[in-house]
Amino acid sequence: MPVNTSPYFIPVDELEVETIVNRSRFICSIKHCSDNTQVKNFIEQIRQQYPDASHHCYAFVSARPEDSQRYGFSDDGEPSGTAGRPMLAVLQGSNIGEVCAVVTRYFGGVKLGTGGLQRAYGNSVRQALLELTTILKIPKDKVYITCDYQQVKDIEHTLQGFEGEVISQEYAMEVSLTIEMPIPNIVKFCQRITTLTSGRVIPKVKE
Repeated sequence: MPVNTSPYFIPVDELEVETIVNRSRFICSIKHCSDNTQVKNFIEQIRQQYPDASHHCYAFVSARPEDSQRYGFSDDGEPSGTAGRPMLAVLQGSNIGEVCAVVTRYFGGVKLGTGGLQRAYGNSVRQALLELTTILKIPKDKVYITCDYQQVKDIEHTLQGFEGEVISQEYAMEVSLTIEMPIPNIVKFCQRITTLTSGRVIPKVKE
């Protein structure tokens, strides 16, 4: 199955939005998290920020929005299926990736019931997402090129048409360039360089 390399949205800043349901406070905190370590640290940050809260339920997708391998959730003591799963459903429906949401609940004395909890936790995340600032992430990968000194300018000029950027270079008997560019552009760029140099330079995607 081909890997999806299309752009997707990710959070820009950390955000906190509070809603009240039958005197219970639901505080949704959202942050950009691109791996499970960042997710774990963010959840712990919120626990320390609100140490006296009744629950800290969470849901996250730490990769592309549709990635079925990089997500998780927790009800943190609420009845099973009433918090983390509805929160995750809202995240997955938002088409936002690399995102973690923690909903902190202060119990207000009125039991909400299973359906009420599901709606409250899901809506808490939904309301926060309405205020969340996002940016478009364009997945990139690295291309490695070894060439003669006189070929460097032509390669750098060609890069401009493929949104590529030289992120490191080494000069020895030959020049070694490490280039980063949007994944959808890589195949055509490699073909262009091979043609431009009459096959003397063949870019590699893996070192």
